[in-house]
Amino acid sequence: MKFGLLPRIIVAIVLGVALGSFVPVEVVRAFATFNGIFGAFLSFAIPLIIIGFITPGIAHMGKGAGKLLGLTASTAYISTIIAGLLAFVVGSFLLPGFVENNTVIDLENPEEFLQSGFFTIEMAPIMGVMSALILSFVLGIGVSATDSINLRNILDEFQKIIEKVITVIIIPLLPIHILGIFMNMTYGGQVQSILVVFSKVFIVIIALHIVMLLIQYTVAGTAAGVNPLRLLRSMLPAYFTALGTQSSAATIPVTMQSAKKTGVNEKIAEFSIPLFATIHLSGSTITLVSCAMGVLFLTGQTPDFSSMFPFILMLGVMMIAAPGVPGGAVMAALGLLETMLGFDQTMLSLMIALYLAQDSFGTATNVTGDGALTVLVNRLTGKKIVQA
Repeated sequence: MKFGLLPRIIVAIVLGVALGSFVPVEVVRAFATFNGIFGAFLSFAIPLIIIGFITPGIAHMGKGAGKLLGLTASTAYISTIIAGLLAFVVGSFLLPGFVENNTVIDLENPEEFLQSGFFTIEMAPIMGVMSALILSFVLGIGVSATDSINLRNILDEFQKIIEKVITVIIIPLLPIHILGIFMNMTYGGQVQSILVVFSKVFIVIIALHIVMLLIQYTVAGTAAGVNPLRLLRSMLPAYFTALGTQSSAATIPVTMQSAKKTGVNEKIAEFSIPLFATIHLSGSTITLVSCAMGVLFLTGQTPDFSSMFPFILMLGVMMIAAPGVPGGAVMAALGLLETMLGFDQTMLSLMIALYLAQDSFGTATNVTGDGALTVLVNRLTGKKIVQA
């Protein structure tokens, strides 16, 4: 059987906690050295990930679909923003109590409890995150407007290269990176606080996923005049398939088949489902916002609406870069976490570990929500649900 990413992450956390309690400091510093190099490479790769995924995503949206494209994209974006706001409101009430008495010593000052590596290697990014995002918009919209086939092909090839970087280098090395982080945390006596908070945030995230799906299907069912639970039941095969694939894109065939069983127009389903798989990630947004708030509270900071709302708005755009690979959402969001919320490398590592621990559930919520939004688009375009 294939040993998936989630089991490897769990093993890495367990090993890190176990080894950190008895290994000599030289071993901890050796892993810290790897973490420093890996973190530097991750910072270098973030602008490339943004350009590599967002630009082709915008370029392929095209200009010929007209009203249906605008309607579908707007519905996806609104749903994603609502998911982020839901996570912020609930997190603001619940997370401070969860983190109380479990705040970690200032993570921006590693000498307080984290061991440093033997050496570091500087890998400066080719450009800033916002520059990469703006360049992606300019190139993507330009290719779409001019219908430049050659440049679109080049962007597609570049996307494949970046996807290989993620799947062959970043994702396989992440468990080692996380092992080193938790070994260092354990050695410094901070891991108990982190694990307590992780477990509670995980429960909140799963509950929010369920609430979001109920909201989406209640709205879609009410608009279409159909029992929301019947619609949701039709999409369950897609939910359970996504739990295994961890990819909205890989689940498209099952999602489309399930969506058609809800009774929507086949042409609407064939257009909307692949597009939603690319641009609608409400489950991942809930996870990212909740995890980000958890890490901020954990490090003694208090996220407020003035900082989180712009982050959520930008996250809705950044999610276009997410579905290519398992764990892609958190990879696409790293730049925003760093520039808008002030995350350092240790905080980013905690964020990655917390996110990947439930990536399957976020992806399953994404694709199941795609079914509800397809029903809503079907209704907004004047089509009716055909009862089976």
